[in-house]
Amino acid sequence: MKLITKGVRGTQDILPKDSYKWRFVSDVMMNEAQVYGFKEIKTPVFEHTELFDRAVGEDTDVVQKEMYTFNDKGERSLTLKPEGTAPAARAMLERGLFNEGVPIKLCYLTPCYRYEKPQSGRYREFHQFGIEMFGAESPAADAEIICMATTLFDRLGITGLSLEINSIGCPECKRKYQSALKEYFFKNKTQLCETCLDRLGRNPMRIVDCKNPKCQEISKDAPNIIDYLCEQCKEHFDTLKEYLSSANITYKVNPKIVRGLDYYTRTVFEFVSDMDEQRDVVCGGGGRYDGLIEELGGPKMPAIGFGIGIERLLLLMESQNIEFPYEQCCDVFIASADEKSYFKAFNLAKDLRESSFIAEFDVVKRNLKAQLKYADKIGARFSMVIGETEINDSKATIKDMKTGKQFDIRLDDNFLSDFFLVDAQCELDSEQENA
Repeated sequence: MKLITKGVRGTQDILPKDSYKWRFVSDVMMNEAQVYGFKEIKTPVFEHTELFDRAVGEDTDVVQKEMYTFNDKGERSLTLKPEGTAPAARAMLERGLFNEGVPIKLCYLTPCYRYEKPQSGRYREFHQFGIEMFGAESPAADAEIICMATTLFDRLGITGLSLEINSIGCPECKRKYQSALKEYFFKNKTQLCETCLDRLGRNPMRIVDCKNPKCQEISKDAPNIIDYLCEQCKEHFDTLKEYLSSANITYKVNPKIVRGLDYYTRTVFEFVSDMDEQRDVVCGGGGRYDGLIEELGGPKMPAIGFGIGIERLLLLMESQNIEFPYEQCCDVFIASADEKSYFKAFNLAKDLRESSFIAEFDVVKRNLKAQLKYADKIGARFSMVIGETEINDSKATIKDMKTGKQFDIRLDDNFLSDFFLVDAQCELDSEQENA
């Protein structure tokens, strides 16, 4: 078989054998968001390019190297969204959600697009779960966001995560810090990578966040932002730590967590996996961005949030051998012995589905042996054969595919549905007794 084309590099097809895992994770995430009072928002997959130029930053790798940008037929520059925060902020402002009172709590599960080298857990099309809270400046809001992320990982059964926090202060704190960084890195500029040499004059905080091993080594002895915090920012950070301690949330202060863009302020945090030497970041980009709304043309409004990549999260869960709830399989497969019985099987399946049972019948006209083999292949819990005798007598035998037990049932009224309801209750009672 010669295909005319294949999937685009850096994308993946989520097949039925894996899609139930995605559904489980997304359900847990959206349910947890609801518990914390967050409401779902859906934004378009593409936006005007200037939104990301301003929100993500013109001098970032995302904007300069990784965005999928194109001109539409009206010669407008559009970009497939590389992250979820900027579109959520844009929608919040444009639709006037801030008029409904604060805090504004939004959540989303959205596809994102970045042109980067595909590797394990990283794709050019990926999916992001995000939480955004607008209008709350209190460290209690920061603590609530971190509590939610902590609970979320617990509900998913993920272990071996460390919470690392830092404060990057207000604009005044960062100005003093930037000056100290420039002085430090200037002394070591011959060892910096080309990109960081360019950052040295414009935004030295981004050097601290560089992934180049040489730059990381130099950054180890660089000044720490936490030593340049003003009294108000220090108080904000200390209060956050008090909230986390009161909630019995273990954390570590990591002064090397920074955000290079100007609108990021105060709290920044990450959840890091301790399962490997690379210490993979599971929840990156968490923290305050109190200057973003003004940057987008809105009023002065504090904001905080976090994002989690679903692909990398699933990879971590699988590496920890976390069991996903199995997808519900077929409740009953109705096999047909002859042409006339196809109509009866069709109507029995329809009745069962209307009662919310998963019912299947043969639609490809296989022989009876092949039908029952298919029922076993799809994991049907029960099977039954409908033929002329069963139709005339309004009776049938239903077989438990796990135990081999058989039960006689009538095919009139709601007896078939009633049988499944009784069986489900018996199974529930059995599980409770075993527990």
